[in-house]
Amino acid sequence: MKLHPNAKTTPYTRAQMVERVERLGWAVSDVAQAAAVSERTVYRWIARYRAEGTAGLDDRPCRAKRIAHRTPDGRVVRIEKLRHQRLTAAEIAMRLQMPRSTVAAVLKRRGLERLSRLEPRPPVVRYERKRPGELLHLDTKKLGRFRRVGHRITGDRQRRHRRGGWEFVHVCIDDHSRLAYVEVLADETAPTAAAFLRRALRWYRRRGVRAERVLTDNGGCYVSHVFAAACAELEVRHRRTRPYRPETNGKAERFIQTLLREWAYRRPYRTSNQRTRQLGPWLRYYNEQRPHGALGALPPATRIRRSR
Repeated sequence: MKLHPNAKTTPYTRAQMVERVERLGWAVSDVAQAAAVSERTVYRWIARYRAEGTAGLDDRPCRAKRIAHRTPDGRVVRIEKLRHQRLTAAEIAMRLQMPRSTVAAVLKRRGLERLSRLEPRPPVVRYERKRPGELLHLDTKKLGRFRRVGHRITGDRQRRHRRGGWEFVHVCIDDHSRLAYVEVLADETAPTAAAFLRRALRWYRRRGVRAERVLTDNGGCYVSHVFAAACAELEVRHRRTRPYRPETNGKAERFIQTLLREWAYRRPYRTSNQRTRQLGPWLRYYNEQRPHGALGALPPATRIRRSR
């Protein structure tokens, strides 16, 4: 059992106190002085040991054995049933003529305080394409421009640099190999996204990867006629994720997390331009050297070489 954070004794020191009294014949006052506790504490652990053995030296739960005004079990069952009908705590309280705070406490105790917990989470479906280029994931991430170290590093939000504007990180990652291509661009409009796709596919083609499909979310730049025309020109099929299901494009989402942690917020850059200049070296490290957990601790480029 987890010890109380303010406990002065542990099961080991309690057993030591009992042994000194029971087997070694120490006086209780001497044992209390040696353990820096009161004589009453020593007597309590001796009494528990004599009644329960070594099990009596463990901590006991701090909660009360009886609660005078505890909600009856039948009422708790009714609260749960109504909650599974997707009623709010206020609606349940009104229907059962109970205080809303009591209903909310019961729901929290049962783990039903959020509607999302009423149904089990769907199982995680993991997939991986069989060859490079079969599917490329595209996504964007907005980052703030700055001309001095920002609050993410200093923690000082009082000296934020305002009116710096935004820049947009466009990412493309191969589903099979995780080989990634990234650019920092001025916006995320349809012409910019289409031009990025053309450059990304040329970059992959130089490495022996011919794209067959691209997967994007339902952002404005991706659902546009301009992007559709670019896909048709490049002879790649365009697939979009299900609405409100970002996990469908999970490889791009996960790569963006790695990108932010290991590049964008890894060090206190003086300016956003300095941050952008460091993207190329980091990306080469990611593709050529960084071990990837999903690839058996090998970098993405190894899968490209093996597939040739």
